[in-house]
Amino acid sequence: QVQLVESGGGLVQPGGSLTLSCVGSGFSFKLYDAKWYRQAPGKQRELVAAKSWTDGNTTYADSVKGRFTISRDNAKKTMYLQMNNLRPEDTAVYYCSMSPYWGQGTQVTVSS
Repeated sequence: QVQLVESGGGLVQPGGSLTLSCVGSGFSFKLYDAKWYRQAPGKQRELVAAKSWTDGNTTYADSVKGRFTISRDNAKKTMYLQMNNLRPEDTAVYYCSMSPYWGQGTQVTVSS
């Protein structure tokens, strides 16, 4: 059974940090690009960060560059999203994805 299971979401104050984790199972984790998406209320789902499985290249949405870092540990079949200097506009449900597979989403709320 293919699964991607996220954890690490929660409530954080502006300027704070969170690290999201996503554990994969049931497929060859190391052979897939790792991606994080987010969807805020009333908005379309957007790609936040991606890390290639072939060369490790990373890409980020302009809105998170310099604040978010995507990483992966293939031995642990886990991808991460380190989020620093969080802003209220980062509030969203965050999803990990290794196409065509998706996690269930984890809520991140940035508020004082």
